[in-house]
Formats: sequence, structure tokens, C-alpha cells
Amino acid sequence: MAEKEPGDETKDGELSETARQMRAAQPYIAAVWKLVGGAVVGVLGGYFLDKGLGSSPWGMLGLSLVGISVGFYGFLHEMAQLGKRKR
Repeated sequence: MAEKEPGDETKDGELSETARQMRAAQPYIAAVWKLVGGAVVGVLGGYFLDKGLGSSPWGMLGLSLVGISVGFYGFLHEMAQLGKRKR
């Protein structure tokens, strides 16, 4: 559980509604970033590999598939962990 940060509390010491909503959404936002991040890293890696080796478009295609696969694995792993925590 994340610790309280300055500005998260209302005058009576409770978390504000916005802070509670942001904390509830945080695991889902992290999972989506893993999915998107894997794909972006794969595409950029493939682009620079093709640019350096002159192997266009095979480096980008190959590393894009690897990046998307890694992103999906990270996303599904995060969702599975969330499912276990809610039980």
C-alpha cells in the first residue's frame, strides 16, 4: 500500500476522493504502461537496428513482434497479480 503524500489528506485526516481514485487506478495504469512500453521499445529498437544495419524492414518487424509479445506478457502478468490480490 502506498504511503500518504502531502496534499492527499482532507482537513479531517482522510484521503481525498481524488487521491483514493488515483490509488485505485494505479495498478491498471501501470499495466497499460507495460503493454505500451514493450511495443514502443520494440519498434524503436527495430528502427535503429534497421538504420544501423540497413536491414529494413526486417529488424523493425522482428523487434516489434518481440516488443508486443513482451508487452502483452507484462500486461497479463500484472492483471493476474491483481486478480490474486483481490481474492
